[in-house]
Amino acid sequence: MAKARQTKLFTIGYEQTPSKAVLDELEAAGVKLLVDVRAVAASRRPGFSKSQLKAGLDERGIGYVHLRGLGTPKEGREAARSGNIAQLERVYSAHLTTPQAREEMDELAALVMKAGPVCVLCYERDHTHCHRRWIAEIIEDREGVAIENLVTPQV
Repeated sequence: MAKARQTKLFTIGYEQTPSKAVLDELEAAGVKLLVDVRAVAASRRPGFSKSQLKAGLDERGIGYVHLRGLGTPKEGREAARSGNIAQLERVYSAHLTTPQAREEMDELAALVMKAGPVCVLCYERDHTHCHRRWIAEIIEDREGVAIENLVTPQV
């Protein structure tokens, strides 16, 4: 377990942030694999739809995996948009009991331990109001890794 304590799991949100700033932050942190945990890997923000994001990461030597099963269901996304974090937590907690979410959480844990440094990405800027916080905490508890929440400049 000594190695696990040295392992970090990063998280990042791209709300109000240009893609270059996110890519710069990932590169500066030494991230080798970005795990996209959005249910829908599409975005109105330039550079953050799945194919654009993957291309930007490829240019920097960072891998990309989309684990859509760890994304927030529509009801949870609606709760988050309305600021109802308690409802988001209820919806997401129930979602984490689904077979796909459990399988993808296992996959993420394996990636963190083998492919690191890994960063979990979604939209919400503030990790305390985001499902990626719960994902990171689960991996922290299971694998003993340290969590670091990356923050980029806002525009």
